Amino acid sequence: MAVQQTNPLRDLNDRRLPRVAGPCALVLFGVTGDLSRKKLLPAIYDLANRGLLPPTFALVGFARRDWADQDFAQIAEESVRAHCRTPFHEDVWEQLSSGMRFVAGSFDSDEAFIELAHVLSDLDRVRGTNGNHAFYLSIPPGFFPTVIDKLRTSGLSANDAGSWRRVIVEKPFGHDLKSAQELNKIVDDVFPPGSVFRIDHYLGKETVQNLLAVRFANTMFEPIWNNKYVDHVEITMAEDIGIGSRAGYYDGIGAARDVIQNHLLQLLALTAMEEPVSFNAEQIRLEKEKVFSAIKLPTDLSRHTVRGQYSAGWQGGEPVKGFLEEDGIPKTSKTDTFAAIKLEIDSRRWAGVPFYLRTGKRLGRRVTEIAVVFKRAPHLPFSATDTEELGSNALVIRVQPDEGITIKFGSKVPGTQMEVRDVTMDFAYGDSFTESSPEAYERLILDVLLGEPPLFPRHREVEMSWEILDPILNHWATHGRPDTYEAGTWGPPEADEMLARDGREWRRP
Repeated sequence: MAVQQTNPLRDLNDRRLPRVAGPCALVLFGVTGDLSRKKLLPAIYDLANRGLLPPTFALVGFARRDWADQDFAQIAEESVRAHCRTPFHEDVWEQLSSGMRFVAGSFDSDEAFIELAHVLSDLDRVRGTNGNHAFYLSIPPGFFPTVIDKLRTSGLSANDAGSWRRVIVEKPFGHDLKSAQELNKIVDDVFPPGSVFRIDHYLGKETVQNLLAVRFANTMFEPIWNNKYVDHVEITMAEDIGIGSRAGYYDGIGAARDVIQNHLLQLLALTAMEEPVSFNAEQIRLEKEKVFSAIKLPTDLSRHTVRGQYSAGWQGGEPVKGFLEEDGIPKTSKTDTFAAIKLEIDSRRWAGVPFYLRTGKRLGRRVTEIAVVFKRAPHLPFSATDTEELGSNALVIRVQPDEGITIKFGSKVPGTQMEVRDVTMDFAYGDSFTESSPEAYERLILDVLLGEPPLFPRHREVEMSWEILDPILNHWATHGRPDTYEAGTWGPPEADEMLARDGREWRRP
């Protein structure tokens, strides 16, 4: 009896095959902003260049500019040429730009949204986008309610049978728990939960996703990923730049709201969560929510949280201004440009293991990393002088800029005497894989168009993260001014003192 041969190109479960989005149109609100020009437009081109967008893909820009379609295409081309990750190919650009349209108008204009509906209807007819429309809100959060309401009243949020409508919301998701709940209600009243994608671009980074692979695809890490072996965990996102021209956005927001509430708490959840039943969106979300529900705040927030503001100093060999001297920042501002907090997770796996989170601007260098620091060996059969340069073992996941993993352990120094010193073993993406890592926005935009949301936080995760951060922010609001630190250093001395009270010290990446 003849055996029927299976064509692997027809196997939908073959992970070697690229995931290509189906017919669709993406509407980009706020297309003139920095995020669109430097990240979103280049990411869309790179997806097209990799063959991951259909030939009929359409892109609609929406902004208050008196542009024609060709003006938008020209501005988009300039952004793509300046910031794209993959080589620029004229034929790819010609195909992509043929589906570009522009709608001029303000976010509260009924006429502009009526015109947007006409443009999308025309694209469905001439490009075959089939009524599949995604709306990317790359705009200040204050405009979210207005745009969401206009999408509803214009009928753009309602999908016909056999088509879909999705909305993409950029952070911040509110500025506290109450505002986050109000924003979630506004969005969820118009779009069903499965059609709402809250973008946290850190969750699209290869190294963040690799954290799950390292933990659950290898047998040598998971058995020691607990309080029996782990001493503490440090999660750091440091920037060497100041606020630049973002004073209008940053003042009143600060480092804790801008980074800890979303990026760092998400990294903590992925580091600490239990193995999910499967890697679909619902199972991962359930495990992350379990972590958030088990997080315990310190009883003394004055001793275990720190906020700071950078003062004038030196960065990259040049003098830089302090935060209060930046253009647009009032001299009385209490906004934090540095934040460090200690959290614990009240679970069997992590009881007694502190998680230290820190972020800041104008720090020593740009780096994001997760450092799992292990306990010292209970007994060392060496003399004290043999191991005086030996520290703690650590596994460090480098999220950016040099993506990879470092393992730090002790090794004998060559020579006749016994001397043990720290050494490192490095894995770097650039050395191990021939293809460079896609930008986070490439992965996330493609996931939206495919309708696959495994790494997008749902509204309950957002609210739980604010429940963790709100008491800290309320404490800071009633306890004086932020501590100061010189630009180019690693934060205020009070942050070092916070760990010193626990007999620990920060890593210097």
